[in-house]
Amino acid sequence: MIIQTLEGRHAFVLENTRLQQPPHTPELNLHLADEVTPIWRLTEEALAEIGLPPPFWAFAWAGGQALARYILDHPEEVAGKRAIDFASGSGIVGIAAMKAGAGHVLAADIDPFCGAALAANAQANGVRVDYTDQNLLDAPAPDVDVILAGDICYEQPLAAQVMDWLAAAHVRGTRVLIGDPGRSYFPRVGLEKLAEYQVPTTRELEDREVKKTAVWTLPA
Repeated sequence: MIIQTLEGRHAFVLENTRLQQPPHTPELNLHLADEVTPIWRLTEEALAEIGLPPPFWAFAWAGGQALARYILDHPEEVAGKRAIDFASGSGIVGIAAMKAGAGHVLAADIDPFCGAALAANAQANGVRVDYTDQNLLDAPAPDVDVILAGDICYEQPLAAQVMDWLAAAHVRGTRVLIGDPGRSYFPRVGLEKLAEYQVPTTRELEDREVKKTAVWTLPA
């Protein structure tokens, strides 16, 4: 049974998560999965049966938490600006940007369930974040002031493609901010570290309960 409608995906998000505060961004409220929510224990086979891609949107990943924290602490990075939250997942980064005073945020993720999760999470935080499920990597980045990318280097081919796309946007004058918890395919060479955090997470998702996570940019 594939959940094809926005209403169906929205209902699925609400039924399989609970509203809570990510540990590193307690200012925000997100619909997330944890030990007491049904989706937490679904296998890949069970997910496939209901037509659900891996539910990255149901978790506040360390890279996204760190980037959201940085934005909330440094609102000048986004205040009054046009931003893209690339590979938005739950929408934590884009929502943080709007809370920090961004003029407009477009969240982009090819998983349509992210649109439903974003809508629920944006509503829970009293902000508006637009959404697209188009693959932005198929063309040069849209003309915006800043691109926000949290936890994007978990697969090797994708990591290289995303970093090239971000570098091209940077050359055209777009500010790029990346949150990364030490993923194997993240290229630290040629980047400038802006901040480092100890982000609480869970061993169900990561290899340790606290992940050292940094926020990076492409230098001028």
